[in-house]
Amino acid sequence: MNDFPLHPGKHALPAVPDPAEHAAYVRTTDPEADLSTLDGVVLLYQGRILGHALRTYRTRPRPGWVRGGLHLVEGQGRRFALCGGFGLGAPAAGLVVEQLAALGTQRIITVGTAASLQRDLRPGSLVVARSALRDEGLSHHYLPPGRTASPSPALTQYLAEALAPYDLPVTRGPIWTTDAPYRETTAEVTRYGAEGILAADMEAAAVFAVGHCRTVAVSTVLAIADSLVDRRPRQHSPDTEHALHTALAAAAQALHTSTASPPPLGEH
Repeated sequence: MNDFPLHPGKHALPAVPDPAEHAAYVRTTDPEADLSTLDGVVLLYQGRILGHALRTYRTRPRPGWVRGGLHLVEGQGRRFALCGGFGLGAPAAGLVVEQLAALGTQRIITVGTAASLQRDLRPGSLVVARSALRDEGLSHHYLPPGRTASPSPALTQYLAEALAPYDLPVTRGPIWTTDAPYRETTAEVTRYGAEGILAADMEAAAVFAVGHCRTVAVSTVLAIADSLVDRRPRQHSPDTEHALHTALAAAAQALHTSTASPPPLGEH
């Protein structure tokens, strides 16, 4: 059986391409390409929540800065950016986190949807990830061999506190990241559910790994959209939409609060 990645210990080796090359290229056409003065960036995986965000906040688009669309939020007491339209899955999310980090981003909160692995987590519930099973490929190129990847404890706490005032069920705990969404098996769902894994997504372990590698604080909140434990295919649910809108508002607040009280050096 081959090890993965194929080259052992590659997480500790320097890479040939450098994300700084991307930032330098962007600045050849836009010298103002810099995100270091913002509270952070909210990554949005679903197009409909990005559309809602662009209707909610006054923004300025920054085309070409990163893969997908980047929009700087102006006014309303906020200094952050929205990023979406870059695709789904670990490679797409990992790439955009690298590009954001290269442009100076210090904090990223991702907002998306997930499939429940617990019977009591229904559409419209929110999950704040404390860790993610690394059942995708990308994290293994960034971190030593291991079963899980973890978000920033400090930023995750700010996120949980920002969600507290809302009248929505919020659960904190482990999730399962897989980049094979049509290969989630009964054996896995049963096993991970029994272990207390809350939900399945396609990106969290990857963004946690890249954040750790690039010293960027990353956190994730997910709205439950469907179920794997008692299979219910995804349907349009007003409850899920409401949960996504709430998660976006809380993410913006958490970035603002965390900027006012930054974590200690090395705490990401």
